Amino acid sequence: MGAGDNTPILVGAGEFAESPGAIEYRGLSPVELAAEAARAAFRDALSLEALASHVDLVGAVRPLDISRPGAVAPFGRSNNFPSSVARRLGVRPARAVVSMSGGQAPQRLVNDIAISIAAGQVRVALLVGAEATSTINHLTGQGARSDWSETVEGALEDRGSGLAGLGTLEQERHRVFSAPAGYGLCENARRARLKLSREQYAKQMGELFATFTRVAAMNPYAAWPKRCMAGELVTVTAGNRMIAEPYPQLLANRDQVNQGAALIMTSAGAARALGIDESKWVYLHGYADVQERKLLERPDLGSSPAAIAACRAALDSAGIGVEQLGYLDLYSCCPIAVFNVLDGLNLNADDPRGFTVTGGGAYFGTPGNNYSMHAIAACMRRLRAQPGSYALVGANGGVLSKYSVGIYSTQPTAWRRCNNEEIQVRLDCAPAGSVDQYPDGAAHIETYTVVYEKGAPAYAVIVGRLEANNRRFLALSADGDADLLARMLREEPIGQRIFARSTGYGNCFTFSRARMNTIHPLREPALRSSYRHLQVDRHDRLLEITINRPEVHNCLHPPASEELSEVFDAYFADPGLCVAIIVGAGTRAFCAGYDLKYQASGKPLYTPRNGFGGLTSRKVRDKPVIAAVNGYAFGGGFELCLACDLVIADDKAQFALTEVRVGLLATEGGIVRLCRQIPKKQAVEMILTGRRVGAEEARQLGLVNCVTPSGLALDGARKLASEILDGAPISVQCALEAIDVADQPMSVMEAMAQQTDLLFKVMTSDDMIEGAQAFSQKRKPKWRGR
Repeated sequence: MGAGDNTPILVGAGEFAESPGAIEYRGLSPVELAAEAARAAFRDALSLEALASHVDLVGAVRPLDISRPGAVAPFGRSNNFPSSVARRLGVRPARAVVSMSGGQAPQRLVNDIAISIAAGQVRVALLVGAEATSTINHLTGQGARSDWSETVEGALEDRGSGLAGLGTLEQERHRVFSAPAGYGLCENARRARLKLSREQYAKQMGELFATFTRVAAMNPYAAWPKRCMAGELVTVTAGNRMIAEPYPQLLANRDQVNQGAALIMTSAGAARALGIDESKWVYLHGYADVQERKLLERPDLGSSPAAIAACRAALDSAGIGVEQLGYLDLYSCCPIAVFNVLDGLNLNADDPRGFTVTGGGAYFGTPGNNYSMHAIAACMRRLRAQPGSYALVGANGGVLSKYSVGIYSTQPTAWRRCNNEEIQVRLDCAPAGSVDQYPDGAAHIETYTVVYEKGAPAYAVIVGRLEANNRRFLALSADGDADLLARMLREEPIGQRIFARSTGYGNCFTFSRARMNTIHPLREPALRSSYRHLQVDRHDRLLEITINRPEVHNCLHPPASEELSEVFDAYFADPGLCVAIIVGAGTRAFCAGYDLKYQASGKPLYTPRNGFGGLTSRKVRDKPVIAAVNGYAFGGGFELCLACDLVIADDKAQFALTEVRVGLLATEGGIVRLCRQIPKKQAVEMILTGRRVGAEEARQLGLVNCVTPSGLALDGARKLASEILDGAPISVQCALEAIDVADQPMSVMEAMAQQTDLLFKVMTSDDMIEGAQAFSQKRKPKWRGR
């Protein structure tokens, strides 16, 4: 039965690879590698000459040099990767598309283009992807240079980095940077579930991946075509150093490669019209694209239900069972990515079909996001050699985070669109694990990894569960804690009792409370005699805090925020202090936000537990804080103002949430507080445009209590503080608590009912008695704040 004219099919596949040292090595750029693969794909389908004028879309898998913020292209890059490839081929497509990031991207791109072909939006598409990381390292090592920069005119449909869902800020904060570190957590969680020792599990990993080396050894495009025994893969040697527990180098991605792949897609009707032999046609019988929960929210850290759901949905769409598959290629950056699917589909690790058609990421190689395009190309060759057979390609992105699947066959089939949304809803509705971002106290290790640098253990990462509430958290070993690392490697860490403590830059764990108190001692809230980034002055019951970084417009970096957090801890804990004023040094700025230059220097930019400036996320605040704004209050500086109870500004002051102008988001309370403090329409305008608001307009909006002449904001704040200090401290504290209650979403009567306890606290205080006596004696009260 012939396929309908709108049925999407693959008709061409091409690959290209080169290696430094080989006779034919040319040191090609990623664009040139992709172009070579594309020429092979056109030859495979028909010919470049016959098809070039019919290509109306060129899609590229996102190159590494634009996959992450701050990614470096040492030899330059094309501004439009797909169009650069097209130009080399003499192809003039109407559309150029670049995919999202992640290992799922090639299969996801095929799925998306198939939908467009079926809808009649695309006639012939060329899909490409390539990386030249090996050449970059080779030339750099020789001190040589190359120029790969290129500017191509024309539009580019950029589908975005797609980094959302591939990881979390918590993972970044806790140095789960590399794939082996993240997968190591999952791998050891699976080992714990199976109750296997390190040695037993290593044997399983080695046996699984030994079968992959046999395939790579016969693949002319493989980066490491060498057949190995299981023991060789898991035995740590100088040439097979440990990367992250439980992975020696030979069990992890081989990303130093020069590889390109390309596919030609069209419709059955177009293929007939173009004269493409039907023996070349490969149909997409089923597909699925899904996303897994965040790492810590997964019920079982050693599995990914999303990947299994995607595989089953694609198989169901194809109308076949897993037993009918002739070939499988499961994304294999690390063993867990394969084991996860085997567990979910009830497949044995020694299945004679094997689980790769390329040799896998560790031996064939992983050209950035593009590995699975090579898998699809290899499957096409095998399917044509065995007409009527089926192949499954499973493509993974992140730490088992995103999964795309395709079922392929030369057997004709009608096009069926997958309902990815329905699958995703079912996954999202399943119970999720609970997380504690700021753990403190005793806990147990649920899973772990030890990350190596230069062949030596550098740090440990754990997922723990608190004894108090069973919530999960990520935590790091302290820098230089060699004893802890030695114990982690000597003993079985899973299940061991630990102690966790949250800090501004992440959570730390140790094996004893005493050790924790040595590394991160609990600090009694108290003011110091001096600070590096602040000036702090106490005037009886008034505390004045000056951000003393005028050379950077009083921008805050983590050390400055940590000092502010410490000062505010002392302020709120000291019963003798009743009002605080925060001001910026100099006359130009109160605080211009985060110190982005500090971040650009490569140093980590984090926020203390109590938020930006030690205030924006502080939960317990029973004393007033006044902002004296003398100049700019931009970005985080404006968020700091919004977190203060009162604001005095001089007439030169300006306020703005500038985050949208630098690609950021005002998540330190700026968006939430601004929308609650001024009319919503004005708030939305300020948030979306970053518009600056002057002092008088800010007063009219209700953001500022009073505007003073230039340079007198601090004097105005002192005057307001003096008026507050005339009142009873206990009344001021309770009033602030009552105001906080009034801000909650409840009726007036409910809010008033919650003030009963506060009234009792005031009525039974010494301050109430002193207030009454002072009034009757016509003297100034002597408040005691209790």
